[in-house]
Amino acid sequence: MTERVDWHCYFMNIAHEVASRATCPRKHVGAVVVRDKRLLSTGYNGSLRGLPHCDETGCLMEDGHCIATVHAEANAILQAALNGVRIEGGEIYTTASPCWNCFKLIANAGLVAIHFGEFYREPRIHDYAERVGIRLYDLSVR
Repeated sequence: MTERVDWHCYFMNIAHEVASRATCPRKHVGAVVVRDKRLLSTGYNGSLRGLPHCDETGCLMEDGHCIATVHAEANAILQAALNGVRIEGGEIYTTASPCWNCFKLIANAGLVAIHFGEFYREPRIHDYAERVGIRLYDLSVR
């Protein structure tokens, strides 16, 4: 009999699977929004809807970052909005910690916790998460 994974592993495993759909070769990121142990929305990083993807035409680089993609966290929030799914009070699992812009979207969407699989580039989220009451969980240290 196989061991049953805990909820954090379960949702992070799903986020990793979602990341396998990402289309920017620089980094594959997946995000899953949940509330009360229920999956509400998913997102991965990819180009604007209807436009070619980075893995087809190359990245659009600016200041060392690809700016062609919509990030996984933003896409998960957008998918919920497009489908009329309320995510306020939910939590997000993401394979990499959010950038500053995605952190702001997460905060204003009313999400209360961020679970991330690796820390990625944005140290100010720690201070601001505390200030706005968002709990941060670094699942890479489990």
